[in-house]
Amino acid sequence: MRIRDLPYPDPGVPDVRSGPRFLLWLIRSQLGGQCKALFWGVVHMAAVALFPLAVGLTVQAVVDGSGAGLALAGGLMLLLGAVTALGDTMLHRAAVTNWIMASARVQQLLARRTAALGATLTRRVAAGEVVAVSTGDVEKIGWFVESQSRFLSAVFTSLAVCVALVLYQPVLGGVVAVGVPVLALAILPLLPRATRRADEQRELAGRATELASDTVAGLRVLRGIGGEELFLSRYRRASQEVRGAAVRSARMWALISAVQVALPGLLMIAVVWYGVGLVQDGRVGVGELVTVYGVVTFLLFPLRQFEEIAMAYSFSRPSAERAARLLALRRTAAVPDGDGRGLSGDLYDPASGLLAPEGLLTAVVCGDPDAAGRLADRLGGHDPRSVEGVPSVLLGGVALDEVPLAAARAAVLVQDKDPVLLSGTLAELLDVPSSGKVTADEALAAACCDDVLDSLVRAAADPAAGPMAAHVTERGRSLSGGQRQRLALARSLVADPEVLVLDEPTSAVDAHTEAHVGDGVRTLRAGRTTVVFTSSPLLLDRADRVVLVRDGQVAAVGAHGELLRTHPAYRAVVTRQADAEPATVPGEPAQYEADGQIGESA
Repeated sequence: MRIRDLPYPDPGVPDVRSGPRFLLWLIRSQLGGQCKALFWGVVHMAAVALFPLAVGLTVQAVVDGSGAGLALAGGLMLLLGAVTALGDTMLHRAAVTNWIMASARVQQLLARRTAALGATLTRRVAAGEVVAVSTGDVEKIGWFVESQSRFLSAVFTSLAVCVALVLYQPVLGGVVAVGVPVLALAILPLLPRATRRADEQRELAGRATELASDTVAGLRVLRGIGGEELFLSRYRRASQEVRGAAVRSARMWALISAVQVALPGLLMIAVVWYGVGLVQDGRVGVGELVTVYGVVTFLLFPLRQFEEIAMAYSFSRPSAERAARLLALRRTAAVPDGDGRGLSGDLYDPASGLLAPEGLLTAVVCGDPDAAGRLADRLGGHDPRSVEGVPSVLLGGVALDEVPLAAARAAVLVQDKDPVLLSGTLAELLDVPSSGKVTADEALAAACCDDVLDSLVRAAADPAAGPMAAHVTERGRSLSGGQRQRLALARSLVADPEVLVLDEPTSAVDAHTEAHVGDGVRTLRAGRTTVVFTSSPLLLDRADRVVLVRDGQVAAVGAHGELLRTHPAYRAVVTRQADAEPATVPGEPAQYEADGQIGESA
């Protein structure tokens, strides 16, 4: 497979039992590319290794005064130069291709796993770790996979050169053949300490990055309480710890590099000293000594590959372990075959006792926004606790964990409290998989997006093109919070799923607009199952039934007015009062205040 053929039609099923096993699986997955790089690596190194032979022949021809020998040596050097250039060029192409292909395979696997897990992913793994794996870790993994072929070509060439040297000049060749393995293994005692220091540096860097992200995210709060200097000092300490760990790690790798330079130098001195004595005794010719010296000089090059593979493995192993842990995550313990078509009926959560009857608008009051978010995810089949023995949510009596993920997501759509708007035109934003029964205009009207459309048209480069051609910036940053919420709601309404779960869809909307949004959703979703997590009286008034959830369990079910009058806990949540007075029953003219918004009870 070539780079132009990416992405892979099927990246395969990785071995995620451990980091090293994952790396081995990646190498096996592209054996063709590895063999190609190995071949060109051997060609390149063999050509370089033969240069000392050509130099030795040249020196010997000069000593012997042989013009034919000198011409032969010159021709050999030209040929070796051409082969070296060709081998180096093709090796670089093959090695970079292997790097890119391995990185692309890992990124595809991560993207598929992320899509399969959905909202469950960030509940099991920190978002920062997901970003780290999909960026820096992918590069390190690709580096190790790519370096395998060059390392193997260095091993093969070194063995071949040592054998040839022993045959060419047994005495000096024996010295080199014994010394090279010693040089290659000399760094092994230093690798565990270097690996530990590198791991320490990555761990401290991760903590510093997490602290910086938290500080930036909460900068407004920090300024409000005057805590900028406190968090700045914390980050400064964390940064200095990272710097110190980086210096300690660099010192260790510098020591390894020094060993890789000093020991071959000692071997070279030993070979020259011993060879000069042999030349003086007449046992070795001058050309032979020059050849052996050149071969020893060449062997410094493949020995560098030993250092690189050690460093690549040291850096890629933790990255591979993180990638393997992420790829090992599963949505459920097992998902049997089946197309999952025709999912409909009541939505029921056995864990909490929450029931959303088919075709009705059910409002859920939790009081705790985090608990509401978790329950909303669970209703969509995204709760990771399903693998720990908690029964799955049922739709029409069918467990969502027992149908393919695509079918579950097509049947139940969850819009969380902070939906993301992708950049592009408004038409592209609303171009989502849908039943086709709800048009974009109907969804925008139901979500009360008139002012949003006007705002987009005014900011458009070509206002005459209309609102659907207007550009929505990344995450809708040019829009207010309420406008972003309503656009996200319109997108969910266009999808027209069998069950729509909305988590605080109007928390950033004013009371007047909220009332219109409630009416629009109720009208457009008539006959379809809709669940709204909210504590807004304006939305609760428009629900067919209201469910109060406390401590993860259903505590009360009824109409908004009835619960407001008869249930103190419900009244305390809705009115934001710990000891709320009984409210007027529906039908009586009365007003109540909730979170700074005043509405009239229906």
